[in-house]
Amino acid sequence: QVQLVESGGGLVQPGGSLRLSCAASGVFVSINSMGWYRQAPGKPRELVAEIASGGRTNYADSVKDRSTISRANAKNTVYLQMNNLKPEDTADYYCTVTVERLGLGAYSYWGQGTQVTVSS
Repeated sequence: QVQLVESGGGLVQPGGSLRLSCAASGVFVSINSMGWYRQAPGKPRELVAEIASGGRTNYADSVKDRSTISRANAKNTVYLQMNNLKPEDTADYYCTVTVERLGLGAYSYWGQGTQVTVSS
């Protein structure tokens, strides 16, 4: 199994910044993609950003000019730096990773979620 521990959420004023972190642990051969999704009340879960093992990134249009996703492979950790936060960024943010498990192929896992509230 793989465990994901997220941190960095909280209450932020509009225009502020935060950095989310997600550390993966468990038994796996390697981590393929890592990413962040979010879900606001009453809305479906949506991709925020993702990063492949080789470093290629993909962002939602709503955040791409003010967000940076990165990963520290030695720490099995993915980060999401978000700047100029807006009230519409308020949501529960979920980390997801896809790992290679020995002899079993690729599996995806989700974190428990961390709440981000953007409000004055």
